Amino acid sequence: MLEGLDGAGTTTQLRLLSERLAREGTPHLATFEPTDGQIGKMLRAILARDVRAHPRTVALLYAADRSEHVHDPVTGIEAVVKKGRLVISDRYLFSSLAYQSIECGLDFVVGLNSGFPLPQLLLFLDTPVEVCQERLSERGRKELYDGVAFQTRVRDAYLRAIERYAGTGMQVSLINGDRPAGLIHGDLWKIIAGMPITRV
Repeated sequence: MLEGLDGAGTTTQLRLLSERLAREGTPHLATFEPTDGQIGKMLRAILARDVRAHPRTVALLYAADRSEHVHDPVTGIEAVVKKGRLVISDRYLFSSLAYQSIECGLDFVVGLNSGFPLPQLLLFLDTPVEVCQERLSERGRKELYDGVAFQTRVRDAYLRAIERYAGTGMQVSLINGDRPAGLIHGDLWKIIAGMPITRV
């Protein structure tokens, strides 16, 4: 799973990894959160500031969207994994632990998400806040969690969440995201290619 601040480059790296896996002939699903389902669309409207919602409501919606993402019997992550396919995702559980914990508290968010499986591999693109903000300024619109102060807190919350889950068996790699996309992809591919499923 790819995680990082807004503007860290997770979407670009998901695309590059998916293209590489396809060339290598590895069956996989490239996915993302919020999803493109009905709950995910509501979340995107909230992020775009088109809809207002209480922070706890947002946290609940993220958990509900994730439940569909994981448990849908046809397209869900669990169903895909059972078919022997690799799943890579632009954001997952740790986005909630980082973003929603700031306004709702970590224990509340952990409780909402306690039933979801941890990823086998967490790839955190550690891109400086200022670099992320420069990238975001190019899109021409301000979203709910934008801003140096909030994103600085998000980075700290990510690191606390990662530390909290140390010793669970989840593999974690922190990747320097302040580099050309091709170099970052090279590092990510070395990690992904070492996973047994990519050699099936």
